Amino acid sequence: MATLLHLDSSVFPGPASASRAVTETFRKTWEEQHPEGTVIYRDLSANPVPHITADAHTAGFADPATHTPEQAAAFAERAKLIEELERADAVLIGAPMYNYSIPSTLKAWLDNVILMGRTAMTEDSTVKGTPVTVVASRGGSYAPGTPREGYEYVRNYLEAVLADTLALDVHFIVPELTMAPQNPAMSELIPLFETSRTKAHEDAATKAKELVERVSA
Repeated sequence: MATLLHLDSSVFPGPASASRAVTETFRKTWEEQHPEGTVIYRDLSANPVPHITADAHTAGFADPATHTPEQAAAFAERAKLIEELERADAVLIGAPMYNYSIPSTLKAWLDNVILMGRTAMTEDSTVKGTPVTVVASRGGSYAPGTPREGYEYVRNYLEAVLADTLALDVHFIVPELTMAPQNPAMSELIPLFETSRTKAHEDAATKAKELVERVSA
């Protein structure tokens, strides 16, 4: 039985969030294909994890036997998040673009699970090769060749962290132009938004089925 770790970080609830809508499609497909599996779910907006502190950071580089009570308590919270990631056979992340970057709540989670010598920057990484699907929604388009291509700091950043630092196997699904239905200035882009949304849901379902087959083999 496989375990899916599902993280959402949008501040908008339910269908009001483009990223949540697509991660829901992925998760429902995953559960339909693998009903005996386990899903660990974290809503990082509703229940934020602690931001990294000096005690939590320094504890990661020190022998546990030398931890102060403050370091021990802070590191215990990090350990829970790291162990969830280590138990996962696949990871699903909703990562909407806010002001050109990821939500701070998702950054806090990443800061906690990146531990040099355990999950990161080591050939013996405990999470190496785990497949990760990132739903990187955004209000406009930052695709190659568009005027705002240079402002794309979500996919570029997450590739550096998830693929290069954590050695995860990363796949992106990118619903674009999600502000078109709300912004009159973007009304002519609504058909492109609808096409992007449909493709994102189709890709999510396809990727979920593919990963169930992969982790169940």
